[in-house]
Amino acid sequence: MKLQTVNTNEERKLIVHQTAQAFLSRAQKHDEENTFPMENIQELKEIGYTTLTIPKEFGGAGLPLTDWLSLQEVIATYDGSTSLSIGWHMGIITQIIENRSWPENILDRVLYEVLHEGKLLNAAASEPETGSPTRGGKPTTTAKNEKDSWVINGRKSFTSMAPALDYFVVSATMEDGQVGNFLIHRTAPGVKIEETWNSIAMRGTASHDLYLKNVRIPADHFLEIIHPGKKSPAGWLLHIPACYLGIAQAAQNFAVEFAKNYSPNSLSTSIKDLPNVQVKIGENEADLIQARYFLYGVAKKWDTSSQNERLAMQSELSSVKYHVVNSAVNIVDRAMRVVGAQSLFKENPIQRYYRDVRAGLHNPPMDDRTLVSLASEAFERPE
Repeated sequence: MKLQTVNTNEERKLIVHQTAQAFLSRAQKHDEENTFPMENIQELKEIGYTTLTIPKEFGGAGLPLTDWLSLQEVIATYDGSTSLSIGWHMGIITQIIENRSWPENILDRVLYEVLHEGKLLNAAASEPETGSPTRGGKPTTTAKNEKDSWVINGRKSFTSMAPALDYFVVSATMEDGQVGNFLIHRTAPGVKIEETWNSIAMRGTASHDLYLKNVRIPADHFLEIIHPGKKSPAGWLLHIPACYLGIAQAAQNFAVEFAKNYSPNSLSTSIKDLPNVQVKIGENEADLIQARYFLYGVAKKWDTSSQNERLAMQSELSSVKYHVVNSAVNIVDRAMRVVGAQSLFKENPIQRYYRDVRAGLHNPPMDDRTLVSLASEAFERPE
């Protein structure tokens, strides 16, 4: 069943749950073999998932942020790598619609291809030389204007979902020193994906390096001027904490089932009746409730705010990511303490949750930037 044929988000959640159940059984294989779950992405396409954030005026579902974040969380309970990967595509679609800064003909064509041909896109902004683009470093990737085209050269890292992408939104420094985004199709001559991804966390994201050697693109594939490091509130980035919240829920689910069923011969019952186990499970439940109220409360505020009101939401958005991801790390840690040494067995998915959830600490915005920014606001606040 297509997600576009149902009327409520609860019905969408049910369809996503049914589809994503197969992701869990594949996750261990992809994690151990360091491969990309292409079949997961294909199945999400088949239910219409990848088009949900396209506005109704373009033929999409126009799903608000609050609703699609909840679906991202569902996917993450089965496979965090799939959730984070597809979240970038969904978020980029949201961003380009909100900003409307791309050439109209390119925007219309890309959205049509996403809607009718299942095309996928993601930004390629990080570089080994500059680190996170949120730190403000200029790309070493270059764009040279030659008559009716641009010639792009450089290397990008952390290109999530690289094997499945049709388009890369590439940041590059131009000859006048400005930085711009450029649209590059994966089939363009000179485009190469090198399989460099060997992280212990989120292995299934296939966040490989993108190499661009004399890649020539049409002039109108120059999309927009950008300003690296300049903060601009982006509600769609909440897909990051939504993903890690889903992973934390998966760890809690595993710990609860383990506690209900594990009964060492030193006890006359299962360990779920032990006070120390109940405290850890209870602490996790409290953290999950708090994280959801914060995440979805801010998401709902974003959905119902004007453009001007959204401009004042950077602190709230950053704080959500800080609180939710750090809570998720703590939740997984407590869940592992409930399970004990068996949590380290490779056949148990909770050890993968432990590795995957820590990746959230290194997704933007970084904790130190968030906290310094909040401190600066506190010091500047009138008495």
